Amino acid sequence: MTFLTLQADQRAEVRVYDLDAGEATVVFSSSSRFVEAPNWHPGGEWLVLNLEGGLVRLRADGASLVEPIEVPDALVLNNDHVISPDGASIVVTARDGHLYRLPWGGGEAIRLTPDSDPALRFKYYLHGVSPDGQTLAVIGGGLDASGAWVTNVYTLPATGGPHTQLTDDAFADDGCDFSADGETIWFNSEREGRYPGHAQLFRVGVDGTGLQRVTHDARVNWFPHPSPDGRHVLYLSYPAGTTGHPPNLDVELRLIDLTSGDERVIDSFVGGQGTTNVPGWSPDGRRVAYVAYPTT
Repeated sequence: MTFLTLQADQRAEVRVYDLDAGEATVVFSSSSRFVEAPNWHPGGEWLVLNLEGGLVRLRADGASLVEPIEVPDALVLNNDHVISPDGASIVVTARDGHLYRLPWGGGEAIRLTPDSDPALRFKYYLHGVSPDGQTLAVIGGGLDASGAWVTNVYTLPATGGPHTQLTDDAFADDGCDFSADGETIWFNSEREGRYPGHAQLFRVGVDGTGLQRVTHDARVNWFPHPSPDGRHVLYLSYPAGTTGHPPNLDVELRLIDLTSGDERVIDSFVGGQGTTNVPGWSPDGRRVAYVAYPTT
């Protein structure tokens, strides 16, 4: 099994940006561990990150080393995971294309997603959970009639069961997450792009209606994450011409003020894949965790 690794002169930095202070603090740094995709536990104390197909946790204030979270040996994870709003469990995406629920402390995994036609090679990629904890926001990918790989936005009961499809087109959709009120889902899509890979941010109602484009620039924008207080949306911005969401590029972390519509860059660094694939907001919406991969 192949995992992303750090380059010889590179380190992984878990950073926490404080909106009130207007600055970021490094709470963990490693030149040997490619940690990625931080979630913030609703209790406020812990961050959960992916590490080489498993999960680890880290004190949000940086006062501890990474601690492993028990994951069944047969379950190899990618970096798409969320924590339930009550803090009792973690829902993860495995490399077999299914979603599983784990207790907060780790342990036995319960599969949430149904089997599909093997010919479709359908897989689920988890990115968000509704504020009430009842629904998951996922990207579903599979082969269409022509054999092309197609991704769309879906919702799924958090207890498991059949999915509901919200978008249906041939363009690449990804990075879906719920708004603070649970009424809309934000995502990135190439549906109105001007060149291959040109993803912009969109939002759509949880019933699949009211599709609206939000960003209108030449850059490639991914992984929108609305803050729990409903005031901001964080997203990752790649240079124009980027295809997909690769690692190790000069990227910007941007913040949209949902009241004024103003937008600003809060950090610039080497990053991309692994930086903010999943929601990294603190419970009060005043801080956000992410990973940078600077070189020395």
